[in-house]
Amino acid sequence: MTSVTATGFRSNIKHYMDLVIKDSQEVIINRGNEAAVLIPMDQYNAMKETEYLMASKEMEKAILTGMEDVKKGNFVEVNIDEL
Repeated sequence: MTSVTATGFRSNIKHYMDLVIKDSQEVIINRGNEAAVLIPMDQYNAMKETEYLMASKEMEKAILTGMEDVKKGNFVEVNIDEL
């Protein structure tokens, strides 16, 4: 994770974009007492998907139950090529 002032970010935006896009690093951009975070698009999409899935209590319960089942070995392994 890298931290930079807003002025420093503006003066070297390509460098910071490369850190995020090519190296999957987060960049914190500070402006006084405020800050923003620049993250890779795939990380953002994953966060939004998780937010969407966890917005429904029923979906959250189903996911957590499924995770517990996997930990306990309660699952059936399927070869996708055989479907």
